[in-house]
Amino acid sequence: MLLLALGTLLLLFCSLDVWYFLRGAQVFIQAWFQPRIRDILAEQSIEGMVLPHDLDYLGHMNNSRYLRECDFARFHHYMRNGLFMASRKLGAKLVVGASTIRYRRSLVFREAFEIRTKVLGWDEKAFYLEQRFVSKKDGFVSAIMLCRQNVVHCSPETIIEFICKKKIECPEFPEDLKHWMNFIAASSQALRAESGLEGKNK
Repeated sequence: MLLLALGTLLLLFCSLDVWYFLRGAQVFIQAWFQPRIRDILAEQSIEGMVLPHDLDYLGHMNNSRYLRECDFARFHHYMRNGLFMASRKLGAKLVVGASTIRYRRSLVFREAFEIRTKVLGWDEKAFYLEQRFVSKKDGFVSAIMLCRQNVVHCSPETIIEFICKKKIECPEFPEDLKHWMNFIAASSQALRAESGLEGKNK
């Protein structure tokens, strides 16, 4: 029986990223029991620590782990401000359409950090978010990420009105976000032209 259990665990760890699903469950439970955040534009934070399975060959947090932790932080954010449940009720899906991350200083083994997530604004197709990795050691912003969260089968404005029961004005986009959005638009245009789809929708 013990061998069967060990064999099953080994098979699971070989075929699935078990830690990913365990981390996701932890974030879900944590967000579920925390109070709702009524302000859709409020910054929220979630804490983390660099563990052995996060490390690269240099002993730093692996580049890909930053992106994964951002996924969990966004999910936590959406759970607390109502975006997740509202999108489900409206039949919408939230999918990452683009992201960019700038690394400023490495996070090292056992270094505690928090990810501060906030919605910067939205357009007719997507939400735009900023996520910061802030070292708890000295408050330094170790990395910063911009994310475009596409909304499928609905619109951001509809979701926000469903949550807030009123129309909310989108704040003015920061300059760095405007430049990034222009880059995304230029990249899409170039790829459509390259594929012979110029003039058609994405």
